[in-house]
Amino acid sequence: MRVESEAELVEAVRGARAPLRVVGGGTRGEVGAGERLQIAISGVRLYEPGALTLIAGAGTPLSEIEAAVAAEGQRLPFEPPRWGALLGLAGESTIGGVAAANVSGPRRVQAGACRDSLIGLRFVDGAGIAVQAGGRVMKNVTGYDLVKLLAGSRGRLGVLSEVAFKLLPAAPAQATVRAGVPLAEAGRVLAAALASPFDVSGAGWLPGQGAVVRLEGLEGSVDYRAGRLAALLAPWGARIEREGSAAIWRDLAEVRPFHGRAGDIWRFSVKPSEAAALAARLGGEVVLDWGGGLIWALLPEGTDARVQAAPYIGHATCLRGRAPGTEPEAAAVAALSRALQARFDPRGILDPERAG
Repeated sequence: MRVESEAELVEAVRGARAPLRVVGGGTRGEVGAGERLQIAISGVRLYEPGALTLIAGAGTPLSEIEAAVAAEGQRLPFEPPRWGALLGLAGESTIGGVAAANVSGPRRVQAGACRDSLIGLRFVDGAGIAVQAGGRVMKNVTGYDLVKLLAGSRGRLGVLSEVAFKLLPAAPAQATVRAGVPLAEAGRVLAAALASPFDVSGAGWLPGQGAVVRLEGLEGSVDYRAGRLAALLAPWGARIEREGSAAIWRDLAEVRPFHGRAGDIWRFSVKPSEAAALAARLGGEVVLDWGGGLIWALLPEGTDARVQAAPYIGHATCLRGRAPGTEPEAAAVAALSRALQARFDPRGILDPERAG
């Protein structure tokens, strides 16, 4: 089933007699055995570059959004990555799918997550009622908490039909400070960089590259800050990369070292200070983002990475493999989740796993 307007979405949800499997561009996998409901509510509804705000249908391709704002010298602050190639999936990422999964790239360490840039939305709940939350401009924060609640809910509380984002001006220049250190040393390098006053906009570790730290802004400012940061990280052999900087961050955002390779792909969100020890317990190959707060791991098929990584405080997700996709919630959190779902989706129409 494919819907191209909010009215069609309302009708589809109200008429559903079995669970629905909500899909945007199909680039992040599909969970559950419910009837497929593809959201194709597309198009930029309002774009005001002077107000740094954009409103679009949830099914609008991410590439269309990025092209529109880039033409005005602007960007989505949270740098949404594309994971279709990583997971071996075809399709085009949509802006609603990005919001529903709260997908956030390397710039999260500076600009926050997707939900921090989401200022308003419209959605259809499990009863087939269209709801608007938040506002259309940054000054209007009515319903802001509800906006944050829907971001990352993956369609289980409501199906997004429209999203409104605040934007930021695009940086005219960038540089990467790279230190070719082993994984065990990466945490110290990244922590030193993030604790510095040089306004870091990305911090991670890539196999074959080592620790990488990004600086963005005006040309003169980037030159100055990169030089100072390289001096700070000189004990680890840091050097400045300018020409290949953009490619490094595409590789990190899209986890390109794992593309086209067999094995299970896991994603851990943990305390950055625990990243090196957890990665050592995991074995396999890893990529670090968010200063070590995000760990990507490529492991042999069938690996139960949660058991292998224990003990840890955080959240693990199997994005490709046979293990259950999401981390089991603590009892108190699970009770809260059930209560929220019961209010937003009393029939269980929007969660094939729960309904099944």
